Amino acid sequence: MTTLYLVRHGETVDNARQIMQGQTQGELNATGISQAEALRDKLSDIHIDAFVSSDLYRSIQTCRILAQGRQVPMVETPLLRERDWGDFTGEYIPSLADREWPPANVESAERLLARARNFLTWVRVTYPDQVVVAVGHGIINKAIQSVYHQRPMSQIMKMTNAEMRVLML
Repeated sequence: MTTLYLVRHGETVDNARQIMQGQTQGELNATGISQAEALRDKLSDIHIDAFVSSDLYRSIQTCRILAQGRQVPMVETPLLRERDWGDFTGEYIPSLADREWPPANVESAERLLARARNFLTWVRVTYPDQVVVAVGHGIINKAIQSVYHQRPMSQIMKMTNAEMRVLML
């Protein structure tokens, strides 16, 4: 059985500014770096076989911090990318309440859930009976948990920055 430690990246400059990041690169702020360091310390006594990250910089940055001091491979994958928010990308989140939701060019829930299923299958096949730390984003992590628990995304609690949840695959 594969153990998956699913992590959301640390707080970013745009998280603090309430900007919809979507598939932009993003960068951790000082709080996000501290959050990632605290989680790294929490994981220090746990054997980890592999680190996997979204290919977006904010997750890569978090994953590198988590992997510090370990001689363990780190792999990047677009399967863990955040949802593409289309025209809402880069917008101030509180201003979106008055706009048509969702925009026509947002990544569909079906496509997001398909990526989540593909990610879980990929982890099971690539890392059988191993311990994997995977750093993703709020909505893709919610989709992964939705698929795993076979529950609607609306029933999955949002992950906070640098929060970790354990899934046994």
